[in-house]
Amino acid sequence: MYSNHWGGALEIATTTGGESTTDDDNRSRNFDLDRASVNQLQRYDNYDRSTQSSRNLDETQQSWLLGPPEKKKKKYVDLGCIICSRKALKYTFIGIIVAFAVIALPTIVVKVWPKHKSQPSLPDNYTFALHKALMFFDAQKSGKLPKSNGIPWRGDSGLQDGSKLTDVKGGLVGGYYDAGDNIKFHYPMSFAMTMLSWSVIEYEHKYRALGEYEHITDIIKWGTDYLLRTFNSSATKIDKVYSQVGGALNNSRKPDDHYCWQRPEDMNYERPVQTATSAPDLAAEMAAALAAASIVFRDNKQYSRKLVKGAETLFDFARDLGKRTSYCRGNPYIEPFYNSTNYFDEHMWGSAWLYYATGNKTYISLATNPVLSKNTNARFMIPDLSVLSWDNKVPAAMLLLTRMRIFLNPGYPYEEMLSSYHNITGLTMCSYLQRFQVFNFTKGGLIQLNHGRGQPLQYVANAAFLASLFVDYLNATGVPGWYCGPFFITLEKLRSFATFQMNYILGENPLKMSYIVGYGDKFPNHVHHRGASIPTGKTKYSCTGGWRWRDTKNPNVHNITGAMVGGPDKFDKFKDVRANFSYTEPTLAGNAGLVAALVSLTGTGGYGIDKNTMFSAVPPLYPMSPPPPPPWKP
Repeated sequence: MYSNHWGGALEIATTTGGESTTDDDNRSRNFDLDRASVNQLQRYDNYDRSTQSSRNLDETQQSWLLGPPEKKKKKYVDLGCIICSRKALKYTFIGIIVAFAVIALPTIVVKVWPKHKSQPSLPDNYTFALHKALMFFDAQKSGKLPKSNGIPWRGDSGLQDGSKLTDVKGGLVGGYYDAGDNIKFHYPMSFAMTMLSWSVIEYEHKYRALGEYEHITDIIKWGTDYLLRTFNSSATKIDKVYSQVGGALNNSRKPDDHYCWQRPEDMNYERPVQTATSAPDLAAEMAAALAAASIVFRDNKQYSRKLVKGAETLFDFARDLGKRTSYCRGNPYIEPFYNSTNYFDEHMWGSAWLYYATGNKTYISLATNPVLSKNTNARFMIPDLSVLSWDNKVPAAMLLLTRMRIFLNPGYPYEEMLSSYHNITGLTMCSYLQRFQVFNFTKGGLIQLNHGRGQPLQYVANAAFLASLFVDYLNATGVPGWYCGPFFITLEKLRSFATFQMNYILGENPLKMSYIVGYGDKFPNHVHHRGASIPTGKTKYSCTGGWRWRDTKNPNVHNITGAMVGGPDKFDKFKDVRANFSYTEPTLAGNAGLVAALVSLTGTGGYGIDKNTMFSAVPPLYPMSPPPPPPWKP
């Protein structure tokens, strides 16, 4: 044991192999070497050993000796307002470059690259027919015509109509002649205006796309302006309406609108005005026409309010319990031609339109009143009541109210009756399908909604419109069809019914004849129409002098473009004879249904309906959420 000058004991371990330190000392004495050299060699030898020893240490041992490794310091970039790591900045720039390449660059290329504009879709057959069908109304206008009327063989007419009335300033000038004669029947005229307005409310986007919006609204306004003249529209309570201008008696031999064959511009016979002091049907239909038109002209606030006011006044008159006799009852100038068989359908129809025009819940409460519904007899599913016409509004009224259930779903207290209307509407659509054999069909496929009687096409066009519109309602809510008993009927089946019937009218029939004048290569040219059959010029033909043009076998001297004639018989046969009005006479109400059906089916101006415009005046049916609180300010 040797003493340790640094403190503590110092032990010298023996070498392996049993050699003592004395032997080492003795060996070292025998070396005759320079001690300095030996010391230097020893230092190198010790260095080599320590190096070798450190190489043999594992990582844990090195950590004991060296401590934790020094962490690599992050490098930062000072951008002035912020300091960020160089790595984050690098990845940010890379992300911006990638985003530019993926998003911005393709966008720039698309914008800058020369564009090849796609050609607009070609107009379909329904569009061509629609353009022509609207022209019929221009040919039927009475009164002082604007220069833009577009029918060169028509001029001012009926300027003395109602001139003897003391309560109507300016008389009853204006409106439309009903058919091939020169009578202004206010009942079918009002129905025609209602149908046209309905088509505009549902398909305004199509009319605009086809360039016909201004035209169709001018047609409607020509009619509603006239209807406003047929009663005291400035009053809130009335006791009469004027129901007709001109007329004829059956088998008359005196000059009137049927005995004479004259252009309306040349009329010189007496044209009596019919007055109705009770008109539950006529007044309600007039109210429907004005209410529907008020929605069409909603952007013209003053005119729209005028229409609404007139509609409300008329409807109050129609609902007067002391005046429930039909407007035509016992009147020989009206009853043989436009006889009204019921007025409860007009009350349902009129109240529905007034609710949409005003939002007044009184009207929807009436429209969904079980007593009113019972009085229409609609629940009995009588086949004839599923046929829309100027006399029967039941299927149209129920579809109009079904619209409310489909899109607004108002719930209690209206749900029970609206659900009933919805079900009846579905059954009405079922009745149109040939598989259920409710109505007969001709061999050529035309549905016989009036049981084979004359002038069938007006009923066919109305049914096609209702079917097409019902399809659009269900399509708008994603419903693929409905049930007819146990059978599920797809919307395509019902749309096919509408397109087939309209295609029949346009010429896809056994005779290959279009029943719309001026459409297609083959169409009637002996139309029962006074103005179209008599030449214009300096010569004015008298009451009986015009008979030569009525009886000639030559074609009409003017085409009354767009007129849909009465149509074929139940055997698909058609007689193009001027004297046979059941085949060749067009009507205002018939053409209104034609226009509505055509615009519903055309795809040129887009598809679908306008869901919201109909409800523009209807207030929210449920309490609105409270407004959000004002923003907090410190």
